Amino acid sequence: MKYWTMTAEENIFAAQEPADDFMSEEMIRMLQTRIFREHLAYCKANSPHYGKLLSGTDPETFTLDQVSRLPFTEKNDLASDTDSFQAVPWDQIRDISFTSGTVGEPCRLIYTQNDLNRNAYNELRTFSIMGVGPGDRVLLTCTLDRCFIAGAAYWLGGIRSGAAMIRSGLAAIESHIEILRRVRPTVIIGIASFLDKLGRTALAQKIDLSSVQKLLCVGEPIRSETLELNSIGLRLQESWQNVRFHGTYASSETCTAFTECSEGKGGHLNPDLAFLEIVDDNGNVLPPGEIGEVVVTPFRVTGFPLIRYKTGDISFIVKGNCPCGRHTPRLGPILGRKAHLMKIKGTSLYPQAVYNILAACPEVIDYYLVATGKDLSDQVEVHVSLRDGGITTDQLREKIRSGCRIGLPVIAEDPETVHRKVFSSRKPTHLFDLRENRFK
Repeated sequence: MKYWTMTAEENIFAAQEPADDFMSEEMIRMLQTRIFREHLAYCKANSPHYGKLLSGTDPETFTLDQVSRLPFTEKNDLASDTDSFQAVPWDQIRDISFTSGTVGEPCRLIYTQNDLNRNAYNELRTFSIMGVGPGDRVLLTCTLDRCFIAGAAYWLGGIRSGAAMIRSGLAAIESHIEILRRVRPTVIIGIASFLDKLGRTALAQKIDLSSVQKLLCVGEPIRSETLELNSIGLRLQESWQNVRFHGTYASSETCTAFTECSEGKGGHLNPDLAFLEIVDDNGNVLPPGEIGEVVVTPFRVTGFPLIRYKTGDISFIVKGNCPCGRHTPRLGPILGRKAHLMKIKGTSLYPQAVYNILAACPEVIDYYLVATGKDLSDQVEVHVSLRDGGITTDQLREKIRSGCRIGLPVIAEDPETVHRKVFSSRKPTHLFDLRENRFK
């Protein structure tokens, strides 16, 4: 347990082995209390934004029961006054990145050397829970450039794990196919829907996929609210037979991963790296099993520290302990984004519900949604590219009506047009939200 007694002057992320994931709930609470106090003290002393907000807070006497008294931090706070969150001078900054801009304008994020070490350690924990290490060959299909931190974090963490990293990045499928043929990776990291396409293309070309043992699926949920595989997960199961899937969730702002173990029963919290909450629309903390907004306090960040960051993502904390024996809280799959909730003829709809239906149709090559309207009157169009001789737009409309209890117009376009639209940024974009009221 030497890891937990390291002083602040030492590199707390230097350990080559992850901390004990199998601590008791009591030990986890004691650990998080201590680190939360350190985090508050650092934010109060170094962050102009939090220095004001925490003026009446005593970090030394803080307990986890008092978390709900702390202020939330929202995306608009970061965008409107980015400089006030910076806790170190510019000569300590080693990396500048930006959020994806999925909701609103991209926010500038900064990382010190400590933060880059933390990112590597965070993903070391991801690879550890997956059972990835020396001898593995990891194909990374996420971009490492374009001011995107996730790909770089996976690369750093993979090196720390002892695996051999293959930095293919955001390349054409044929480039990845060539790597599958020549290097025979054992692990692949990528967007779930892209990994499905990669697997199906490889099978069509009779590529031997027997070397691949594990997939780390990022950016899209592969499970439903019941923790069973959703439509994307089931398609992965078809295209990657005898391969273990691990879903993971993180955000650029929090840089803390919640990754599934082999049980596939929710993403495990790394208790030394973050504190997790689920809150309702009024900011009240919800008990395990209740659905609400994901709120994360990332620990031990020095450049751009945050407290109670409202991610805008909707999920829940899974009840009980995981069958794997870990006592850490687990985050369920992301069910949607709060800002993307739509009201159509009185019916509430998250785009993910439509995505699940479209992803389950083998006749659908790709798709995107366009949302328009104002006030509480939203309109949504579904744009798809379809394989010849397959499903019609009328049939697809009925599938959506049956699954979502609302009819949406379905428009067929040529595959190149849809592909260009979906992959117009550094990660697939399936919703173009043009509503006037989406940030109100």
